[in-house]
Amino acid sequence: MTTPSALDRPTGVPLARRLAARLVLVPALALSFLPPRHIRALLERVSRGARPATPAQAAAAREALCAVSLRCAGPRGCLPRSLGAALLCRLHGTWPTWCTGVRKVPPFSAHAWIEADGRPVGEGVPDDYFARLVTVAPARRAEP
Repeated sequence: MTTPSALDRPTGVPLARRLAARLVLVPALALSFLPPRHIRALLERVSRGARPATPAQAAAAREALCAVSLRCAGPRGCLPRSLGAALLCRLHGTWPTWCTGVRKVPPFSAHAWIEADGRPVGEGVPDDYFARLVTVAPARRAEP
């Protein structure tokens, strides 16, 4: 038996943001095929020098990826969606915290998401719903 479902694709995303999302979609999809340690190493390099993303910036990036890609909007698109949203934020000089981990409650399953201000962005779950296994946070700048 199948469960009927419909993908929620955001509307009203500005053209410039949709074009930028399409630009980062190909690298995000390519990254999603790499082993976790390689993904982490690449994201750590890319995130250098970026300001922390605000919740609004991270949500806008995530929404743009879902608007341009059915795969990213789908339930199994969490890895390319999170990678693409992080890369899209980086194009604007910011970086969310990119995370992979598992749900803390059964059924346990892997998931990838972005966070801003320590909270999952666009996931619709409580802050402590996921256990983080790998994170790439914006680097803290040394204060003089």
